[in-house]
Amino acid sequence: MNHSIRKITILLLIVTLSLPVFAQFSRYFYNKSLRLGYYHSGNDTSEYFTFDELIEEPYWGGSHINLVDTFNYGNFYVKVFNVKNDSLLYSRGFSSLFREWQTTDEAKKISRTFSEAVVIPYPKQNVRIELYSRNWDGVLEKKFQYTFDTADYFVKRDHRLQYPAFDVSVTGDPAERVDIVILPEGYTREQMGLFISDCKKFVSDFFTFEPYAGMRNKFNFRGILAPSPEQGTDIPKDTVWRNTILHTSYYTLNSERYLMTFDYKSVCDLAANAPHDQIYILVNSKKYGGGAIYNYYNVGVNSNVQSAKILIHEFGHGFAGLADEYYNDETTYGKFYNLNIEPWEPNITTLKHFEKKWKHLVKKRTPVPTPATRKYKKRVGAFEGGGYEPKGMYRPMQDCLMKTFNGDKFCPACTEAIIKMIDFYTAGEKK
Repeated sequence: MNHSIRKITILLLIVTLSLPVFAQFSRYFYNKSLRLGYYHSGNDTSEYFTFDELIEEPYWGGSHINLVDTFNYGNFYVKVFNVKNDSLLYSRGFSSLFREWQTTDEAKKISRTFSEAVVIPYPKQNVRIELYSRNWDGVLEKKFQYTFDTADYFVKRDHRLQYPAFDVSVTGDPAERVDIVILPEGYTREQMGLFISDCKKFVSDFFTFEPYAGMRNKFNFRGILAPSPEQGTDIPKDTVWRNTILHTSYYTLNSERYLMTFDYKSVCDLAANAPHDQIYILVNSKKYGGGAIYNYYNVGVNSNVQSAKILIHEFGHGFAGLADEYYNDETTYGKFYNLNIEPWEPNITTLKHFEKKWKHLVKKRTPVPTPATRKYKKRVGAFEGGGYEPKGMYRPMQDCLMKTFNGDKFCPACTEAIIKMIDFYTAGEKK
């Protein structure tokens, strides 16, 4: 077989193998979304899920190829099964503010209810939607299931919080890009021009950091023109209260710089105006703050001197599932990790199964655990301290953007995790 024939044969094989994957999406799903809203309730030791609503959303921003999650990240999982033959059609891992709240002192005293949701491609056939929760030993346990009937006329189609979307930087088909929707928080109607400018700055800042800088053509950014009645955001300790569209607040979980919202329903309603894989809430504030939770949402401020590093650090949490690598911070979390098992986050390890993490990036003569000395300052190893734990948890390097803002780079382990996630969302990209 000559070179030309071999090349044609390989191309035909690739095309043949790709067709069933694309066909699976169009066979089972419409190119729009179904949101299952539910209530997540409990305290520090218990949780339960109850049904809220079904909503049809006009866009699906996710991959048409990688429908089943392969990362095993997140404290929770959604799985979608074909009712006819019980085959798995779609899955995603995610985390939520509820799980973080469970570790606080308040959760030991009272129970609370959080409004949450999962968004899946809209099914063409009846499906069973299952929700799983990761227990203390790292095992995913089924907690809830709902059978969706395509003939259900109670699916809501009256799009709430409908506002115009605009392109900030769009490079291609949402099915082949990482789609980020930027939501304005605390921008008044008169400040929509400022929000548009801030979105452009957001994209510019985003691409000053690797590995994103070299992968610009794999991302789409869109903004939503949704004004708030008042400017800014809440600062409870300073008795500052603002009427805003997404109800964000500093002092979330009683941590001053943790800037989040409990109003997840409004976040989803506003994000539904554009195709998206990730939601980024841009808050009109100079005060240092932000936050992000894996496949939940990301938050950053528009005008702090550290805004660029805040946005890229938080996106590391929300998009790639990266953990905080600091360990001496005064967080309000209680016991966050079981040190007897390997955490799911890709950039921290208890060394229980280090071979599943970044051991392949460690040079042979580098000791594990690795001393935090000058000799190993620029080497990948396993340095004790990470994930809010000073002992028993290890991070890849002495410093990284997931630890401090002293530098401007992600460590090789974080970089690898980010690239893998980008590749997952952009599978099938036309070259």
